[in-house]
Amino acid sequence: MDLRVLKRINKELNDICRNPPPFCSAGPVGEDLFHWQAIIIGPTETPYKDGIFFLAIHFPTYYPHKPPKVNFTTRIYHPNINSNGSIALDILHDCWSPALSISNVLKSICACMTYPNSYISLVPEIAHIYNSDRARYEANAREWARKYAM
Repeated sequence: MDLRVLKRINKELNDICRNPPPFCSAGPVGEDLFHWQAIIIGPTETPYKDGIFFLAIHFPTYYPHKPPKVNFTTRIYHPNINSNGSIALDILHDCWSPALSISNVLKSICACMTYPNSYISLVPEIAHIYNSDRARYEANAREWARKYAM
């Protein structure tokens, strides 16, 4: 295990504890610094408002040179998040940079919850509803938030 990786993860923990992103928190699960749990309170201008969404964060051995693996553990109705909780978000894949932090990741996930990108959808059926019947999409998203995140 590389000491630099542990120092970086510890720095991330200190940063997020001192200055958490709005409506977000994160920290280790037990004593394992490589496995965190995050919480996002549904953004206010979205159908997810007032929902409490849990996410798992796993830091790879080569962090920050490889992105963390982040997935929702709370079910969510969203075109960019599938039933396994996987998230279609470029910074978690091809656009990752070691300059990014877990705070940046959580802010980007909140932005994705607020402004879904139906063109890079993991769930084409939800993307279709989002594009063709926004009221139905929002009603479904609110119902899932009520059912699974409250």
